[in-house]
Amino acid sequence: MPRITRFALIAALSTAAMSFASHTVSAATVTDPQIAQIVVTANSIDIANGKIALDRSKTPAVRDFANLMIKDHTAVNESATALVTKLGVKPEASATSKSLQDAANTEQQKLRTMPAAEFDRAYLENEVAYHKQVLGAISDVLIPNAQNAELKKMLVDVKPAFQAHLDHAEKTLAGLGSGGH
Repeated sequence: MPRITRFALIAALSTAAMSFASHTVSAATVTDPQIAQIVVTANSIDIANGKIALDRSKTPAVRDFANLMIKDHTAVNESATALVTKLGVKPEASATSKSLQDAANTEQQKLRTMPAAEFDRAYLENEVAYHKQVLGAISDVLIPNAQNAELKKMLVDVKPAFQAHLDHAEKTLAGLGSGGH
């Protein structure tokens, strides 16, 4: 799997992890079609968050990170679409994918309206928080429930790339210092 696709999928799955962390989701209830929809939803959310950051932030490092999120998530949505088409899997909405979107709508509204001086830190803290939780979701929920071998392999392959996105988000956040920019 190309490196960019692994990074993008990992970041997308990080958003899915937030849903698993904040809602009780039985591992036995997540099907391949639901996993596919979670991935698509999570990528779309991170693309939107990145676009908000480009609109709101003037900080070069934050803008660079947002551009990376947009590029990676766009690429993985294209790859995920190709994979599910090849596999004949039709993404299926679930309580998890719906709650992801609902939570994202709330967070995005907050990001759009918060004072500019607070934006960079809030955006990056949000990125760090869900990236920290995705490894558990991948290991404990998504991989064990993926029935298709190619889907399962894709999930396994992206775990190391997740750490790289997390490291980048943490480094960018640390670079803000204590002032917010």
